[in-house]
Amino acid sequence: MPHIVLKKEPSYDPKKEAFPFQEEALKEIHDLDYSAIFHEQGLGKTKIAIDLMLYWFEKKKIDTVLFIVKKGLVNNWLREFRIHSHITPKLITQNRRANYYVFNSPARAIVAHYEAIKKEKERMILFLKTRDVAVILDESVKIKNPESSLTKAFFEMAPFFKKRVIMTGTPIANRPYDIWSQIWFLDQGKSLGNDFKNFKQNLDLTNELYKDVYAQKRFEEQLDSISKKISSFSVRETKKSGIIKLPKKTIEVVRTDWEPRQYELYKQVQNEERALVLKNGIPTEDKSDELLKRLVRLLQITSNPRLIDESYRNESGKIPYLRDLIIKIVNNNEKCIIWTSFTKNADWLKSEFEEFGSCKIHGKLSISFRNLEIDKFLHEPQYKLLFATPGAAKEGLTLTVANHVLFYDRSFSLDDYLQAQDRIHRISQEKTCFVHNLLMHDSIDEWIDELLFGKELAAQLGQGDISLDYYNSKKSYEFGEIVKNILNIKEIQ
Repeated sequence: MPHIVLKKEPSYDPKKEAFPFQEEALKEIHDLDYSAIFHEQGLGKTKIAIDLMLYWFEKKKIDTVLFIVKKGLVNNWLREFRIHSHITPKLITQNRRANYYVFNSPARAIVAHYEAIKKEKERMILFLKTRDVAVILDESVKIKNPESSLTKAFFEMAPFFKKRVIMTGTPIANRPYDIWSQIWFLDQGKSLGNDFKNFKQNLDLTNELYKDVYAQKRFEEQLDSISKKISSFSVRETKKSGIIKLPKKTIEVVRTDWEPRQYELYKQVQNEERALVLKNGIPTEDKSDELLKRLVRLLQITSNPRLIDESYRNESGKIPYLRDLIIKIVNNNEKCIIWTSFTKNADWLKSEFEEFGSCKIHGKLSISFRNLEIDKFLHEPQYKLLFATPGAAKEGLTLTVANHVLFYDRSFSLDDYLQAQDRIHRISQEKTCFVHNLLMHDSIDEWIDELLFGKELAAQLGQGDISLDYYNSKKSYEFGEIVKNILNIKEIQ
């Protein structure tokens, strides 16, 4: 039974009415001890979570609800509390002295970021022993790696929460086995088992699958079983299910041409595994023997050779195509988010296109600066472009003032790709949305495109979005063979 009694309880009525699909999700999970909200990005998981908290308080099931979010999304969650509830949450931060007063307050709702909770693990466990606390992990892929110290800390705390909820639109964020750790936090192995090594072995989307039919079949059967095993405590809706009317989203591939010196540098790294570049003003032989390092090098050259060679002064082959797209978008009085995997690119591209009204967000900028840039992009009409890295801005943000996202380059991460494009394609968007993917011909871009397709199809099957028959009609494991040609090697080790 709850232990806290306030002199005056706040109103537990939601400020805004939920959509029917949000109400249905709430009804399915509100009395469970643990649950997962896996609604696709842009379908209002935050609203479901806040309404779930209000239901628990109204029914006196819980004393306190702890919302654990990514550090960069704390302000966003505080804003959502103001929009959807009459409750003002307390904050747990890196300031241990201030946290002492939160732990000893009769707080109904607390918001904290993951690293702060990890740092306060010992006091948090003591706190959990004194009252009935529910926890809601936002973007739970943060704990996808069971070997990380962060995840281990959350595993240790898990049994002390009276109710546990995880939420993310991409539970299979990049590889199918990403889901194991998130589910273990909820049920301590009841549905997906306790042996992560074995789970990973059966669900690893490896480059070798293209040549092993038996491994493909085993992989597909295991993948198809995931959603069935967790269906009793998880809810998921996608935009394609028709539960809500959203504008159309169109994905366009823009094929680009090489700048000659750029292509020469690319072929050096591809064919010779090394290239003479300039670093800190000194000619350097850049050895790229490790596969991942070589792939990243090739991606950097395809995107912007300046990232590895300070002597490069030509215009990257992608820039003319980017400029044409930006001019069309701006002339149509629309806004655009341009995504890149590299912080130096975000800085460089912003300066290149300053005339169009540019903002930037990346991980090397302070949270306060990022918030200012977001506010400018959202509220000031003259700012038409936002240059951003997915790591700093792919989650939790509603940026529906824009209806174009343009991927100047893409990483190997499916989560980055899906989360980033859905900053614009979500509730409150009124315009048709456009996703523009710049692909340099005869380059690593083409492999990444194939790889992300394979990852997305696998994620859809594992999440229960598609049937095994549909998966088999669309599947392709050719990315495993393509990468051999890109790296000019006979076998992937």
